[in-house]
Amino acid sequence: MTNEPEHPAAGHGTNVDASGTADPAPASAGKKRKPAGAAVMRADVTEAILRAAALELAEHGYGGLTLDAVARRAKVSRPALYRRWPSKHALTEALIAGVKDNLTDDRTDSLRGDVSAFLTAVDAGLRHPLVSRIVPDLLVEAHRSTELAQTLYELRDTRRARATAIMDRAIARGELSSDTDREMAVDLLIAPLYWRLAMVRTPTDPGYLDRLTTVVLAAIAAARPAPDTPGQGSAESSP
Repeated sequence: MTNEPEHPAAGHGTNVDASGTADPAPASAGKKRKPAGAAVMRADVTEAILRAAALELAEHGYGGLTLDAVARRAKVSRPALYRRWPSKHALTEALIAGVKDNLTDDRTDSLRGDVSAFLTAVDAGLRHPLVSRIVPDLLVEAHRSTELAQTLYELRDTRRARATAIMDRAIARGELSSDTDREMAVDLLIAPLYWRLAMVRTPTDPGYLDRLTTVVLAAIAAARPAPDTPGQGSAESSP
């Protein structure tokens, strides 16, 4: 088990660097040492904890996730884990943040190119053997946990912002009408792959994404805001 010596030992002439290697004391014994700063957290320990957390989530779900099990699996001490993340929500939030940070923004010169690149990136992420087991569970747990739901909303909003930007660029290029219902267009772009992940749960064939791109483009082109209902005004205009 990794005990992770993140603080220099008091009273001893050694420093611990980020890799956990102890450096010998300087030759000049009478020279004062600079005071130690904040604890140095080893990157390899952090990565081991995150890997273990992903495996535990995939096997036991959010409801069955415990920090003790993660520490055992990562072969680290509980203080090393709690120093980074004091709760299972904080640990799960770190995993989700990693996904958010890895989202790509592949731009092309056409709506079809942008839609194809977006679908390819999302599909690759959702087909990951761990992600494909973790995401459906988190979506269910989010209905029971406001805290977890808020974390997932942040990932959702990041994805939707990327998708909305695709629509905005297409409108600016004249590929889409300026009155395109962007909210509906984004739903049409994102929903099919999440439906397959959560409900169908079967792999796609090699040509699926290309066909999906064609269908999504046709649907987006037809997306228009709902017309105003005759005889019904807004709340502000009501007497």
